[in-house]
Amino acid sequence: MATMTALNKKPHVEKIDTGLDDAYRKKMAASLTEILSGTYHLTIKSHVYHWNVVGPVFKSLHELTEAHYEALFAAADVIAERIRALGHLAPVKLGDAAKFAPDAKDVDHRTAHDMVEDLIEDHEAAVRKMREAAKLAGDNDDLVTEDMLTQHLTFHEKALWMLRAILAD
Repeated sequence: MATMTALNKKPHVEKIDTGLDDAYRKKMAASLTEILSGTYHLTIKSHVYHWNVVGPVFKSLHELTEAHYEALFAAADVIAERIRALGHLAPVKLGDAAKFAPDAKDVDHRTAHDMVEDLIEDHEAAVRKMREAAKLAGDNDDLVTEDMLTQHLTFHEKALWMLRAILAD
């Protein structure tokens, strides 16, 4: 009976007084939602490429993409939880999940070289968005978000180094 009573309560509206104003938190939550979407897209793309890579660099790229999609999946949880900590809902529209995956035509018959170039583009886009959000966080004394984004930037920049090394002559 107590469980049913708890389930029938009205949604909780939070009053947040952590030193970050409402307008900033809303803007940062929107920015983090965009970053989260890009993170999921890159997670799924890395996983798809992991399954489909062929050629002389198969083993190294297969293992690298596996490490990347595992790290990206974990990062998605951290980003979503930060959105919640800022007082906003993490994205909940499952119908949007379809846009995270690359189109079959974008994967079909791609060379390992093409896959690596594509992953580089997505990691660079992620870095640009994260730098912009980290600057906004720093300008608003949001040390937690700034630190989180710095950690994720570190991952993406290392991923870029490794991916570029694969393409080096």
